[in-house]
Amino acid sequence: MKRCGWVFTFLLLALWVNPAHGDQQGWDYLMQRLVADGVERDRVVAAFADWRVPPFVGLEFSPNTPHEARSRYRRFLKPASIAAARRCRLDRAQQFEAAQERYGVSADVLAAIFYVESGCGQNTGSSMIFYRLARLAMANEPENLQRNLERWATDSGAPDPQTAARLRARAQYLETTFYPEVRALFDVAQRMGVRPLDIRGSGSGAFGYPQFLPRSYLAYGVDANGDGQISLYDTADAAASCARYFAGHGWTPGLSQAQRRAAVWQYNHSDAYVDTVLTLAARLGSAPVVQAKRSARPSHHKRAQQSVAANKKHKAKG
Repeated sequence: MKRCGWVFTFLLLALWVNPAHGDQQGWDYLMQRLVADGVERDRVVAAFADWRVPPFVGLEFSPNTPHEARSRYRRFLKPASIAAARRCRLDRAQQFEAAQERYGVSADVLAAIFYVESGCGQNTGSSMIFYRLARLAMANEPENLQRNLERWATDSGAPDPQTAARLRARAQYLETTFYPEVRALFDVAQRMGVRPLDIRGSGSGAFGYPQFLPRSYLAYGVDANGDGQISLYDTADAAASCARYFAGHGWTPGLSQAQRRAAVWQYNHSDAYVDTVLTLAARLGSAPVVQAKRSARPSHHKRAQQSVAANKKHKAKG
């Protein structure tokens, strides 16, 4: 079985290297850049040849910078959500406060981040983040950019010069932002001992309790529980990693409200998000919390570990 898998990958590699074979389901632009940037060729081929990765058929984008609506975050400040966030803060108090002690970042802010990002770990996402990030990284691929220019064309057959300039700038921004995340994901997967396609998260390409992008994992991930691994599905590791991120973006004890806003803005460039996180953090200690009953159901962290173990077992058999 292992020999068959190796032969299959070799054949795919040979086909890709051969220019006569043509298009690689639309991903050529990104594949070639990854190899040129130092990712092993066979890993790139194996990732994009996987049946779970759809062909690239284009990415539509607007010349305008999108803005998050405040309505997206209103539910987090409703009484039931505040109560759930308080339970999160209490149940994981030891880990949040250890991270606060180590990095000087408010435990209440960390708990608010956890709750807004993933419901305190209950909803970390099921999307294949490799594909989500790869699509965004393809925005500036020449044919894709041309299709978007044509979409915004006027009666003259081309978009007006200002719109064209904004489209080109937007494509460049998306590529500059998300190509490094695709590149980093190969390193993240190697550290975690899984394949890049095995890591699941949000539709935006983030994963774990604090919803980190791959580069943030590499730059700020902390093994707080001392088990030799950095897991964003472990509360101690995730809380310390999140705190380290904020400390690395200017958070220190005694910040003004404006300075706190500036730090949270680095986490998510959305005024609605910043307001929600800081408002929720301010409310976490304003009422008593009823201790949640323990469930016999395996924890999210345990289920995540089981999933990774199953992936490794499947890989060994293949």
